[in-house]
Amino acid sequence: MFAIQTRDALRKLLLLTWIILSCCAVSGWAQASSGKGAKKVEAQSFADPTSGSKYVGAETCKGCHADVYEKSFANTPHAALLKENKHGCEDCHGPGSAHAESGDKSKIIRFSELSAAQASGRCIQCHQSNLENSAFSQSVHLSQGVGCLNCHSPHHASGRGLLIKEQPLLCYSCHAQQKAEFARPYKHRVDVGLIKCSDCHNPHGSFHDSQLRAADGGMEVCSKCHSEKMGPFAFEHMPVKQEGCVGCHTPHGSTNPRQLRVSEVNVLCLQCHSPIANRATPEAPSFHNQSTKYQACTMCHTQIHGSNFDEFFFR
Repeated sequence: MFAIQTRDALRKLLLLTWIILSCCAVSGWAQASSGKGAKKVEAQSFADPTSGSKYVGAETCKGCHADVYEKSFANTPHAALLKENKHGCEDCHGPGSAHAESGDKSKIIRFSELSAAQASGRCIQCHQSNLENSAFSQSVHLSQGVGCLNCHSPHHASGRGLLIKEQPLLCYSCHAQQKAEFARPYKHRVDVGLIKCSDCHNPHGSFHDSQLRAADGGMEVCSKCHSEKMGPFAFEHMPVKQEGCVGCHTPHGSTNPRQLRVSEVNVLCLQCHSPIANRATPEAPSFHNQSTKYQACTMCHTQIHGSNFDEFFFR
């Protein structure tokens, strides 16, 4: 009787703990959704030096900044602003009458004088409507002080999208650990351009971990290419659904074939299928003696990602 009462009390305690943690999670999500506590990109979070100035036109800017205009700006997508009857240079730098009349650099918006959030705020005024950029105000990049101009150059870009460098070199300039992982013998072929970092991650922000383009765990990201592993299957391998691909594979690169986290397949399987008390996963049968014949579990359990024919994932 005492054991039953103790077990019931423990269940109630676990249920109460779960309710409290759920409430905290919902509260944190609501706070993030409302923008409280998150670092925002403010379009006018600085004293605008062009206040009171009037637009003078790109030709006036060209009079002093001919090199920048002809060699850089005129060859960028931003030059199309002039064809749309907009203001060209002044769409980013603000009305230039006071600056043009006096030559005073303090009378024009200079991006070199702005913080990452302030400079990005100017960009976001036009680019926020693009779904790709809609979460940038809450992105990991901006929270770490990395703004639009750290990757893009409106005047001196050398790559597509006004990038300073092409991928993956641009990403490697900050992500040294990932650069080392892609140098391992088994990896996704990012270095040869087969795929890009931005195929899996959204550098402008995402509502998923690591700025992934799809749900956490990576299953949806990986299944874009590895569609045969996606399912649904009649017999699911639960770790695949619970942990995603990263439960067994290292996404960037590995020293092990198939980018596995460990060198031997059976060692990977035994991390779950081992005789540990109260574990839901079944342990390996007694006739699996881990000799050479049984060492690679996938020699028999070939459909390890899921099967429509056999609950033990046989062929």
